[in-house]
Amino acid sequence: MGTTKISVDELEKVLSQTTAQPQTTKKDPKRKWVDAMMRSAKQYHKICPYYDKRTGNCFIKLLYTEKNARCDREGRFDGCPVLIEHLERIYDKLKERGERLPMDFRDIPFAI
Repeated sequence: MGTTKISVDELEKVLSQTTAQPQTTKKDPKRKWVDAMMRSAKQYHKICPYYDKRTGNCFIKLLYTEKNARCDREGRFDGCPVLIEHLERIYDKLKERGERLPMDFRDIPFAI
């Protein structure tokens, strides 16, 4: 068998091409489920389902804290940290009890 010699420049070029490809990172199951619930909620609601239009309060904040329940995002729930934290709590509660996770946002009240 013959040997093939590669110059240093060619080797660096090949290595840079292989490392430039984005590496796929797997999301943890909790984050994956929360993202799926957010996408599902967008299908059914234009503004946050936990937002009170009349008073401007957030029902999730009222549930966990009794003070300062004003919604900072004016009902927009895409990326809302309060809603994401609430969904993460639901995920933890359901996993702790060993129950199946809802596949749709509308099924969450039945699972709690």
